Amino acid sequence: MNNPKLVMYHNPRCSKSRETLQLLEERDLHPEIIDYLDEPPSPQELQNIIGMLGVSARDLLRTTEPVYRDADLDDDSLTDDEIIEAICEYPALLQRPIVVSGDKAVIGRPPVKVLDIVA
Repeated sequence: MNNPKLVMYHNPRCSKSRETLQLLEERDLHPEIIDYLDEPPSPQELQNIIGMLGVSARDLLRTTEPVYRDADLDDDSLTDDEIIEAICEYPALLQRPIVVSGDKAVIGRPPVKVLDIVA
C-alpha cells in the first residue's frame, strides 16, 4: 500500500511547527515542507485545506497577529472568500503548522494531533 503524500505548511520560527516536524521525523516521516510565509498557499489550496480540516476560513486565522487587528478581520460580516484573500495577502495569519496527508489535514496544535492522520 502506498502512503499518501505528506505536506507540512511550516514556519521554522514557530516552536509548535518545529516540534511537529521533529515528531514526524522521529517516526521516519519526511513531509514536503512549504514555508508558507515565503510561499503562501493559493486561495484554491486554502479552500482545499479548509475542506479537509472541516472548519471555517475564520478558524484558520491567528487572531493574535497584529495584522489581524490592522486589517479589521474581527469583522463578523467578512465572507470566507474575504478571509481567504486576507490569509493569502498576509500569510502570518495562517494557523500553524498544518499537515496534509492525502485527503486529510490537521492543525498541529498540539503537535501530537498530527499523529491522528499519519499513524
